[in-house]
Parts: sequence; C-alpha cells; structure tokens
Amino acid sequence: MKTLFLAWQDVRPDGGTRSGSRAWFPIGRLEAEPGQDWFRFLYTKGVLDAQAKAGFQPLDAFPTLEKVYESGELFPLFQNRLISPKREDYAEYLERLALPPEETDPFAILAVSGGGRQTDNLEVFPQIRPHRDGKFSCRFFLHGWRHVNVPSQERLGTLEVGSRLQVAVELNNPATGAAIQLMTADDYFMVGWAPRYLIKDMLAAIAGGVENMRAHVVRNNPPPAPHNQRVLVELEGMFQVGYQPMSSEEFLPLVA
Repeated sequence: MKTLFLAWQDVRPDGGTRSGSRAWFPIGRLEAEPGQDWFRFLYTKGVLDAQAKAGFQPLDAFPTLEKVYESGELFPLFQNRLISPKREDYAEYLERLALPPEETDPFAILAVSGGGRQTDNLEVFPQIRPHRDGKFSCRFFLHGWRHVNVPSQERLGTLEVGSRLQVAVELNNPATGAAIQLMTADDYFMVGWAPRYLIKDMLAAIAGGVENMRAHVVRNNPPPAPHNQRVLVELEGMFQVGYQPMSSEEFLPLVA
C-alpha cells in the first residue's frame, strides 16, 4: 500500500493584522493499491487536534470526518496539485524534483513536490518506511531558507549536487520548540530546516546517535524556480530496530 499524508496549516485571521498560529497538523491520509485504479482517503486523529487548537473545519472535498472515501481515480483535491504531462515545462518540472523524465506516477510526484498551492494551506508528504535493519531515507525541499540571514542565503546559492549537510537539533525554535536544522558541512552556515512533520521521528533517530544521520543536496534550483522548491535534500539515518515512524496518535486513522 502506498501512503501519503495530508497536512493543514492554521492561517486563520485573528481579527487583527496577523494570521493564525501557522502550526501544521497532519489531518488525513491518501492510500493507493499499487498497480490498481483504487484510491482511499480518510481523516487521521490529527484532525481532532487541529479542531481543538485551531478551529479546523472539514475540507469541502471530504465533508464528513468519520467517512472513508474511495474512488477509482485520484481525488480532484490531489489531482489538481499535479501539472499535466502535456505541458511544455513538464520535463523542467520533473528535473526540479530530481525525477526521471518519463515519471507520471502521481504518488511519486506528490511525495517530492509536496503538492503545495498558493490558493490553500495544504501540503502532502510521504510515509517513511524503514528497512528491517532500521535504516531509512527521505527527500524533502528545504524549509525556511528565506528566514535565515543573508550570508547563509548567499551560501545556499553555492551548494552543489552532492554537497554534504550537517544535521543539528534546535531546542528553542519559536514556532515548534524542537526543530531539525540543516547546516553546511563546515558547521558555519545554517541554511534551513527539515519539515515539521519529520521532527518527532528525526529526534527518535538522533537519540540513537547523531553520527548516524546524514544529509546531502540532491538539487539546487535557482530562480525562477518556486521558493518552496529551491533545495532538494536527501536525509538518511537509522531507527532502532522495530521502531515505526509516523505511528503516533496524530497519524492514525480516525475511523477503522
């Protein structure tokens, strides 16, 4: 079974000039049977947290929280986050994602791209599946790089494919508390963060020894690439044998 999670960000107006907490909540999961035209969407228990803390309301595409939605084709909410293979810039788009030019699998594309749109506050991310020995790898676009200082942004622009990045734990991030930082190999320039949805599991992996965590640059897409597809990172590490990432309460199905 292939699985993608759907996250929602709290950007509610607060009655003034500021938006909501900007916290991210995993609220749903999309599943597909390999080789079959069958898709399923259901909310996860993270939606209850989003409701309690941020007033989340069910998505128009999936109005009933306790329902399991099934379809013979990809749901429009997710299909609309893909660009058509017929577009002239499709090959360039896949190149930014470091995917082969013949790639058309929507799950593979969404897993890397995140499916972000300027018109809503949703993001897609893949389930981490460790090997039997606990080793895992995941890819993501660097988060928050526009909020680092100017020298770090300038250094970011010089990173080449294969450039090694250091993984560091930040304990007092104002937005998330704990966070996972990515730094240049010389430990001098902090260039951005790993996505928030990885924090809990990355802390579990780091607890076994930070030396087991490795990261490197897969792609560095200069402007005019979208800012949220600037630097593609691959992170590798190891969990304790038997550890199941993304199995905490917020990722579990709301209904069986």
